[in-house]
Amino acid sequence: MKIQVLGPLSAEVNGGSIVPTAGKPRQILALLSLYPGRVVPVPTLMEELWRTELPQSALTTLQTYILQLRRRLGTAMGPGAGTGAKDVIATRHGGYLLQIAPEAVDVHTYESLVRAGQQAFDAGDDAGASARLREALALWQGPALVDVHVGPVLGIEVLRLEESRLVTLERRIDVDLRLGRHAELIVELTGLIARHPQHEGLHSQAMVALYRSGRQATALDVYRRLRARLVEELGVEPSPQLQRLHQAMLTVDPALDVIAGPRRSSTFDLFAA
Repeated sequence: MKIQVLGPLSAEVNGGSIVPTAGKPRQILALLSLYPGRVVPVPTLMEELWRTELPQSALTTLQTYILQLRRRLGTAMGPGAGTGAKDVIATRHGGYLLQIAPEAVDVHTYESLVRAGQQAFDAGDDAGASARLREALALWQGPALVDVHVGPVLGIEVLRLEESRLVTLERRIDVDLRLGRHAELIVELTGLIARHPQHEGLHSQAMVALYRSGRQATALDVYRRLRARLVEELGVEPSPQLQRLHQAMLTVDPALDVIAGPRRSSTFDLFAA
């Protein structure tokens, strides 16, 4: 079985999809997929499906949805399968679990690659870190569970995954800046700051990439537009780190040209206090 949650929900067995068309069974499959090999308690499943407004027949309805998933799985597995659908979508005391290897789900492969990228970064292997982080980000096929109507439990997981994606993207860009790839990052960063108009980290990266590519005026304009937006929309000034980065560009600080200098957690931290 192969399952994708980093994008539209996809679950295939022997080349055939087992993703149901009905909304609530899709939610169940998505939630079980995020925790392979772990029991998801019945109350958690009910909260995801109905929040606090449980129908009188909630338990029976949940059991029916599980039965529907098992039927789809059993059909895809075929009569010659070594294990039955009830062994894969298994009942345990107080809940259900999807009994598959974690690596069968793309999110677990993604998180493993992110850890490998962080380890490479910590070891001073910027090229290795960039490669692993790029491989991790390439697994994303769109927003997480984009075609699933998420309840409160899945909603938290989707937010966590999207935040992880953004943090991983920032780290990969930082590593690429250290590797001197500033010119090739400009187009990507221009799109990112347009999609995240108040994100100071991405703006600082765009400023550094532009500055190192000989476009000081454009880098300063990125700061000017971000500051105007923050003041107008939030009533706050840019952070002290970003203000120091801006000042460094005005004074042509040589520290801005350092690519492989002291290791920081991000380019943004280069001008931290």
